[in-house]
Amino acid sequence: MNQLRRFLLVTGLVLSSLYLFRRHIYARLLRLSPPRCRVSVERGVVVVTRDGVRLVGDLYRPAGLDKCPALLMRTPYGRSGRYSSFGHLQEFFAQRFAERGYAVLVQDVRGRLESGGSFSPYLFERDDGIDSVEWLAAQPWCDGQIGMWGASYSGIVQWAVVPSTPLVKAFMPSITSAALHDILYPDGALDLGLALRWLSIFKTIDHNRSRAPWANLFLFNEVEQMVKPAVTHLPVASVDKVALDEEVDFFQLWLEHPEGDDELWSKALEHLRLEQVTAPAHLVGGWYDFFLRGMLQDYAKLKAAGQQPYLTIGPWHHFAALFSFADVREGLRWFDIHFKGQANKRRQMPVRVFILGSRQWRDLPDWPPTAETRPFYLGGEHTLSTRVPTSAAPPYRYIYDPADPTPSIGGSQFSLDAGAVDNRRWERRHDVLAFTSAPLTHDLEIIGEVRLVLYVRSSLAHTDFFGRLCDVAPNGKSTNICDGLFRLRPGTGECQPDGTLRIEIDMWATAYHFRRGHRIRLCVASGAHPRWNRNFGTGEPFTTGTNLRIAQQAVYCDQTHPSALRLPVIDETRAEPQRHKVHEELV
Repeated sequence: MNQLRRFLLVTGLVLSSLYLFRRHIYARLLRLSPPRCRVSVERGVVVVTRDGVRLVGDLYRPAGLDKCPALLMRTPYGRSGRYSSFGHLQEFFAQRFAERGYAVLVQDVRGRLESGGSFSPYLFERDDGIDSVEWLAAQPWCDGQIGMWGASYSGIVQWAVVPSTPLVKAFMPSITSAALHDILYPDGALDLGLALRWLSIFKTIDHNRSRAPWANLFLFNEVEQMVKPAVTHLPVASVDKVALDEEVDFFQLWLEHPEGDDELWSKALEHLRLEQVTAPAHLVGGWYDFFLRGMLQDYAKLKAAGQQPYLTIGPWHHFAALFSFADVREGLRWFDIHFKGQANKRRQMPVRVFILGSRQWRDLPDWPPTAETRPFYLGGEHTLSTRVPTSAAPPYRYIYDPADPTPSIGGSQFSLDAGAVDNRRWERRHDVLAFTSAPLTHDLEIIGEVRLVLYVRSSLAHTDFFGRLCDVAPNGKSTNICDGLFRLRPGTGECQPDGTLRIEIDMWATAYHFRRGHRIRLCVASGAHPRWNRNFGTGEPFTTGTNLRIAQQAVYCDQTHPSALRLPVIDETRAEPQRHKVHEELV
């Protein structure tokens, strides 16, 4: 009995110490500066919008400071742990900023949880965000310096606001992009997996509000159970009913307006002019994030407008980035630089990228770095080589059946299963072609955009071609690096004299170090469902179509059809001085 008492006493003392010193423990674990302030929290703070809607938030203020900078974080996922596991993260982030001298307003966006109005993604975020920024600016404790911070949708709302108000003095959107249509419809194909999982997350969060707090631990399992019967359901127009047992108005609106130049998108984005952004921006993303391409486009537009944004790209997929806490560390540095005059926290170079394959960070003066475009030609016996084909050869043929679509595995999908995975089982499918180089005699590093030129023929006018770059280790494990899709329809592709089509697939960007003895592999298929919604092959509207046609596919790789993987190869000798070991910084 005495031993039990001593055990309980020691356990109690340990737990009490952990709780008392939790803020300092968090700082050590997350490699943050020590906390300086106690934090007071005011729950249920209301901002009334210009049209009378009540937006509800929680305000975190550093105790003992009469005036301080303010940060705005707006989210549809719940502003605290009372609502969801995402809310726990928001609350945790806000505490870390506030205990270092920032007031933070974490707010439910319109139509979500306690905020009034109806939730229609993006459409009200500009005006609601500006109204919230103006409310912060009018508070007597705000020193006039206001920033915005947040990931994913909390980054989208930053892009909606910043071009339209000078009150935001610095912002940091992470794993996000301003290119909304292109995120929902990458390469002209609906990202069905993204749409269904996103809708299911909201449904699950709302359902779990009436359940015990621990129910949120199983959120992702619930989401996958909801999505599973819907991804293969036809017609696509009713998949929301299959997954959620109800029709979602804004999802139906997306389906009714699939083209980027449609009036719906043009009107929604008319105020989104990146050339008007004057606030310093730090963009944070991941190599396996579905926002990556759009984020790099945002960076290029800011640069073209004369801005000097920061750019950080880590090894993460979407959810891995959320739990890396890199955006918290970088956010604190960013706002300390611009709001507290701590210029010593500036990096020597504005771009920092993680080199996959070598586990090192690289600092660069700009994106993309100078690189040599080196073609690797598809050849006989499924080879991949720098030698140009010099003879005729029969094409490679395969059959694509949309009733059994080539699945998306790993990569940039909106899923916990995203990222780098072993592709060997997928590569053995009958509808996947794999072309592999000889073992590399020297290390090879690529940084930049990867492109794939293919000469193809299909039995159908409507079909897809998908490319995936992989690294094959000496033990045979094939790890995916980046990929992309080309949606073929009448009038697309360059018609050749013999009737074949030359197409070019944007396989997105990467930074990868192939080690000596490894092999480069290119995989070609005609789908990656549901990351890119499968092509029915009929030309019917994808929302209402139910007929599926099998495609007979041919890929040519001879002297008149030099299909080639085009890699951005870096001169290793020039890159060497700018390396940072993995443990020094963000991962």
